[in-house]
Amino acid sequence: MKRKFLAGFLTMAMAMSVVACGSNSSSNGGAETSADGASADSDIAYIQEKGTLIVGITDFAPMDYKDDDGNWVGFDADMAAEVAKSLGVDVEFVEIDWDNKILELDNKSIDVVWNGMTLTDEVTNSMECTNAYCNNAQVVVVNADVADQYQTADAAAELTFAVESGSAGEAAAQENGFDYVAVKSQSDAVMEVAAGTSDACIIDLLMAGAMIGEGTSYPNLAHTVELTTEEYGVGCRKGSDLAAYINDQFKTLYDDGTMKEIATNYGVQESLVAQ
Repeated sequence: MKRKFLAGFLTMAMAMSVVACGSNSSSNGGAETSADGASADSDIAYIQEKGTLIVGITDFAPMDYKDDDGNWVGFDADMAAEVAKSLGVDVEFVEIDWDNKILELDNKSIDVVWNGMTLTDEVTNSMECTNAYCNNAQVVVVNADVADQYQTADAAAELTFAVESGSAGEAAAQENGFDYVAVKSQSDAVMEVAAGTSDACIIDLLMAGAMIGEGTSYPNLAHTVELTTEEYGVGCRKGSDLAAYINDQFKTLYDDGTMKEIATNYGVQESLVAQ
C-alpha cells in the first residue's frame, strides 16, 4: 500500500513539474522578455534597462561632430538619436580610439560603433553589422594648386600620406604601397596636409565634401583620385539583436522620409542606400 502511495505521489509531482516548466517556457527558451519582446540577456533589453544607448564615434563631419554649443550633431549622430528615441532611452556619444573600436564594443564601454564605418571584412567578422546605409569612397586629398598632377593612384605614389590609424584610408594606403604615417583621426590627417607635414592624406569622400574646398575650413585643399568604393554600416556586438532592430528602424525612417530629411541637412542625401 505504501509503495502504491509513493508511486502515485511521484507521478503527481512529475506532472506538476512539467506543467510548471511549460508555463514558464517561451520561444526565447524561457528568458524573461521586455515590453518589446527582447529577451533579458539581449542587447536591446540591456540598453533599455540602463536607459542609455552609448554610441562610439570620432570627430568626423558630416557624420559626427560638435556644433557651436558643444552638442554632437551630424547625419550619424541624428540617426542614432532617432533610434535611441524609438528604444525609449537617452543617447550618449563617446569619442573612441578608432583602432580600439572592437575592444570598446566587446567590453561594453559603448553599445554601437556609429561613425561612417566602412563594412570591411575585419569589421563584419568582428561585429554584428547592420545593412549598408550610405555609399562612400576613399579619396586622396592634396593642395589645390597641385591637384591636377595627382589624378591617378600611380601619380600619387610619389607622395607622403597621413591616414587615420585603423581606418579604410590606412588600408587603401597599404594596398597601394604608399608611404604614410598613421594619426589619431581623419581630421588630424587633413591638418597634416594643411600644415605641410604630409603631401597628402586619404579620407572619406563624404568627409572631404564637408571639410575641404571653397566655403570650408580648408579652402586650399582638394580631393583627387578615388582609391576605393565602399559602404557604411553600424556595428554592434557579435550576435547582438540590436543590429536587426536598427535595420528595422532604418526601413521605417527611410520609408517615412526622415532619413532623407536628416541626410539633406548634412549634404549626404546622394549617398543614401535604399532600405
